[in-house]
Amino acid sequence: MLLSPARSRCHQLPFPTVRTLCRKADSSLCTAPPGSARRAKASPDFDTGAYRVKSNWELLRALLVFRMCSFPWLVNNAGKVMHWSCRLLGRRLFEQLMKVTVYGQFVAGETVPEVQGCTEALRRAGVRPMLAVPIEEDAGEDRSECWFEGNLRTALSCVDTARVCSPHAMMQLKVTALMGARLCTTVSRSLSDLSTAEDLNVSRLAEVMDGRDLHFRHLRLEESVHLHTSLRRLRTLAEYAQEKGVPLLIDAELTSLNPAISLVTKALMLRFNQSEPLIWNTYQCYLQDTERQLLTDVSQALSLGLWFGVKLVRGAYMDRERELALKFGYPDPVQKSWDDTDQSYRRLLDQLVTLVKQNPRVGLVAATHNEGSVRYLLNRMEALGLGRDCGIHSAQLLGMCDHISLTLGRAGYSVYKSLPYGDVSSVIPYLVRRAQENQSALRGIRRERELLRRELNRRLLLRRGLHD
Repeated sequence: MLLSPARSRCHQLPFPTVRTLCRKADSSLCTAPPGSARRAKASPDFDTGAYRVKSNWELLRALLVFRMCSFPWLVNNAGKVMHWSCRLLGRRLFEQLMKVTVYGQFVAGETVPEVQGCTEALRRAGVRPMLAVPIEEDAGEDRSECWFEGNLRTALSCVDTARVCSPHAMMQLKVTALMGARLCTTVSRSLSDLSTAEDLNVSRLAEVMDGRDLHFRHLRLEESVHLHTSLRRLRTLAEYAQEKGVPLLIDAELTSLNPAISLVTKALMLRFNQSEPLIWNTYQCYLQDTERQLLTDVSQALSLGLWFGVKLVRGAYMDRERELALKFGYPDPVQKSWDDTDQSYRRLLDQLVTLVKQNPRVGLVAATHNEGSVRYLLNRMEALGLGRDCGIHSAQLLGMCDHISLTLGRAGYSVYKSLPYGDVSSVIPYLVRRAQENQSALRGIRRERELLRRELNRRLLLRRGLHD
């Protein structure tokens, strides 16, 4: 639960469940029967002209990088390949090579002026920035408090950069940048025991954020101390982001960490989402339990009068989750098939778009590289009569699916690009991890490669025609 109503300090608003809202809405809009997309206004044409703003080099670089990413062996061993390439070429030459290939394709820049240049180019195309600091802790690592405090300073700097770049900027954050992954695992395991409900809950974590010293009997002393310092780091960042007007999108991670991450995120929501959607939570549709969890969370948040922001993703840890489930002998948390994940994504799009229509306190970032999902979202918005500034946003990674992002931006929809930034040595490990987690998406970019080749061929034919 988000918080017992008796203990909430915010205004109590009776609010029906999400499913009740959808039943009350026009059934033809909630269920999206065959043909509903045809009745809605046609969505933008993603085939026409999106890449004409790209230089020849940008088109060629994208084709080269996407071709490299299509080889599973190369992606799985990218860390080792880059390590030996750096040793053979030397750091300086290796970094120059990265900047004209992988780094140049997926990273906004190293300095604030470089990031500003990237965001200005996106702004001219109608695309907004979502800055991502490439820092996180992996499960099994043990970092010092100094490391987490350094990450806090980096995150605060990211808020400043986001604010300088755009009044509409958002920022992505992984909780494990400010709170140990090992502690997240411990807290997540504790939450599976109902007896911890009075010990580890949203209300108590929010009180710790406010400066109160509380004892958590299910944690060892050193774990409790680290939890206190982590929660106060998160509050410091949230307060600064609120002051600067930069929403924070909290990323989901592995299922072994997610219950703790979700608990911390809801505590932040309780403190900072009472008058605006500052804190957004991420939900991964490739997990079987996501629909139930999301519908429960949004109903509870709205019943407390909170704003509720959702970043909806398919998810990036499918293969790793299945390996862990097999290794440790617990039930596989992942959907049985990719088709099940697609269906879950569309069902939740339906319900969330309906909620946006019903309640202005709900916001949605549909983070997807799937063109069909984007078309479906636009048709649902049109069918419900929602304008392009209704609180629904689309999002893609920088350097991927530009035909979607640029077309949406040009058509006046709210669309974001996720922009990692930083020096090569700090960003490349982050890119390697993201590539390994998103192999299914990288293998599925044939359409983008086709559009890139089509634009290059158009330019070649045009040039020949001019010379002829």
